[in-house]
Amino acid sequence: MALYFVLFLALAKATFGNDVGEVTFVSELSSKPAQKLSKYDWYGNARLQKFHIPDDTAIASWVFTVVKGHSFHCRERNVSIHIRHGAPPVINPTDTAFPNMTLWNPPYSLLLPVTSLSSATLNVSYPAPGEWFVATHLPENDGRIEQKGFPSCSYFFQPQLSIRRAIDTPIIQSGIKLKNQTAAPNKPARLKLYVPQFSSSLSVSVDGCSTAEAAGSANCSLALSLGSNSLLRNPARVNCYGLRCSASLANPPWDTWLRVVVESIRDNQTVFFNIESNYSVACKPKSVGLSADDGAGLRGNNNSSSSASNSSAVAIEGVAFGDQSRLLNLLPSACVWSIPVLYDETDVLSLRFAPVTGPNVSVRASHPTLLTYPLPAQVTGGTLNLQLTLNTTYITPGNSSTVVACFTPLAPILQVSNSLQCHTDLFEGYGVNVSTSFPKALIRLPFPLSATWYLTLQLKCDGGCGNVSTVYVDPKVFVNACIEDCGSFGECRLLRSSTYLYSSCVCKSGWRGWSCTDHSTALSSTHQVVAALLLTLSNLSFLPVISLAIRRFYFTEASVYLFTMFFSTFYHACDQPGIAALCIMSYDTLQYCDFLGSVCSIWVTVLCMARIGKTVKYTLFLLGTLLIAMSLQLDRRGLWNLLGPILSAIIIMAAVWVYRGVTRRQCYPPSWRRWVFYLIPGILCALIGVSLYIFAETEDNYFYTHSIWHILVASCVLFLLPPRDRSLADGNWTAGWRPDWTWRWTPRICGYTLCQSSKDDTTSQHHVTLTR
Repeated sequence: MALYFVLFLALAKATFGNDVGEVTFVSELSSKPAQKLSKYDWYGNARLQKFHIPDDTAIASWVFTVVKGHSFHCRERNVSIHIRHGAPPVINPTDTAFPNMTLWNPPYSLLLPVTSLSSATLNVSYPAPGEWFVATHLPENDGRIEQKGFPSCSYFFQPQLSIRRAIDTPIIQSGIKLKNQTAAPNKPARLKLYVPQFSSSLSVSVDGCSTAEAAGSANCSLALSLGSNSLLRNPARVNCYGLRCSASLANPPWDTWLRVVVESIRDNQTVFFNIESNYSVACKPKSVGLSADDGAGLRGNNNSSSSASNSSAVAIEGVAFGDQSRLLNLLPSACVWSIPVLYDETDVLSLRFAPVTGPNVSVRASHPTLLTYPLPAQVTGGTLNLQLTLNTTYITPGNSSTVVACFTPLAPILQVSNSLQCHTDLFEGYGVNVSTSFPKALIRLPFPLSATWYLTLQLKCDGGCGNVSTVYVDPKVFVNACIEDCGSFGECRLLRSSTYLYSSCVCKSGWRGWSCTDHSTALSSTHQVVAALLLTLSNLSFLPVISLAIRRFYFTEASVYLFTMFFSTFYHACDQPGIAALCIMSYDTLQYCDFLGSVCSIWVTVLCMARIGKTVKYTLFLLGTLLIAMSLQLDRRGLWNLLGPILSAIIIMAAVWVYRGVTRRQCYPPSWRRWVFYLIPGILCALIGVSLYIFAETEDNYFYTHSIWHILVASCVLFLLPPRDRSLADGNWTAGWRPDWTWRWTPRICGYTLCQSSKDDTTSQHHVTLTR
């Protein structure tokens, strides 16, 4: 195994060569299986795939390939590709309205025109390490309902990722100069440094520049970049031309490795330089010991998880758990009030945070209050919610107190301002405030970034706070699957891409949007009621069919038609969105019985038209019903589950009709009136209904076209149902269901009655019994 690894490194070195600074690179390749694309109607139509980019990756290259199916009617389409780092991309291709207080940033997107085979390449230099998500879909759904099994145009999408990763990146130590060199145009110096927790600022400086042509001091014609590329935010970049080059960051990301890249601005010039880094800590908690009471308090809550991760923070937060005022007494010069947070995973994609000090958190004007929320990667497929409530009980009326809050990932904003500027050069935060006039505030972040989030609170007063030195705020931070559970006109569904879970809303009744709150195309109550009545009452067209079948003594067929009418009526009543829904049993049961009854109705009708013997006919009835029930259980919407029974019954009927026509030497059925007034109109009704069902149904006209389909199917059976058997033409209505044998009474002979049975046994003998 070690030999393979050495050979792999040698191959990578021979392929790419060593960069300046003796950095060794290796290449890695990952590919995802091809997936069939769908037209976009909701987020579940997008194909989501996840890629992992390791640390120290110099370049990531995606190759997106789309293959079009070989169907003759496939036309050129634009495939939309959305890419985001840290969480699935939030997209809005249909341009619908988001719920109130929902904040989101559009992801990096590109369009790929598809002919027969199309591909596109995306190169990302210095990509941010971690999880990257790619979501792909076709244009917006046109509303046409495509029946499963019929030829359709297919587009298959397959992404591949190749990366070039450094395995020995030089590390910049704080306060220690490191010698390095860079050359233009393709040999930058790639380095990294560690940013510890509580860093308030970071600076990286370059000096002592020299070139191969000039051994002494020279201008540092360099470009200095800090950070990684997430496509939404590029690294912080500074171009320098003097003797010293410096770049600084305010509020750098905590407890992470930061990428540093130095490039030569001048072409064909190698620059030697010294580089060093320094960071400052404006506010760091002091270490204090835990008392016995504090330890007992912490041990009493060991069933939950705490966001504190370092010993010094745990020490301070342990004191705060016992008594908030004790921390101020111990640390009179504290610059931040740090409060630990516990979290509890209540369900899938459901997480709730709670401060250990209780719901009311004290906020002061002298220093900010800081709460830390570590967000696990497994809940980024939900929605992160922040709700602030100002407790106005202890605020004197007339005081205009405002609490300003910054909710940021990776690092907190410790200098809070009234302008709500909660972003830095490397990341973006979200600002919100509550006041005595508006004591509640809420923000929602769908698909939040997988990182540690920080909430900074501080009291701000116009013209001084007066007697108000402390206010209390109830911060509620929680993750749920869908915003408000998709409301009254949507359903929240959990989706899975490999092992990653995420959620989305399926809307109904014409409602749209991320959380089914966009009513621009919503159906009115009258429209919903009319649609429900059309789909349910149109099934009453089977009543004449049932009556005709009973009149012609087709009791088995009539029972099948009654079964179909009943379950089709209540299935469509349960299938309705909004206020018009009525379910007498589970939706899945109603749907299965509706499909079963529809196919069985066609099966028994065609076999009845064949006019075969009763024993054979009823055997085929039962055997066909069992096979249909099995096939529907395997694939309820499969095309051959409908075509199979129909074609089998037609073949049986055609064979019987041809046999009778040949033996009788005339067309069967022999009556031209039967063909002109019954068979041909019934066949036309069937063809029109099938064409309407397959080619004309859309989501907008479904209520009307499917109701017409019900009427046409019933009319078809009304025309095609054959007349009464000749054996019933004598008016003996009991002959259709009574046994073939009857008892006949003979005249009395010498005081005895001779009873003769016409039933044949296996020996074809008659039994004669004399009774007194």
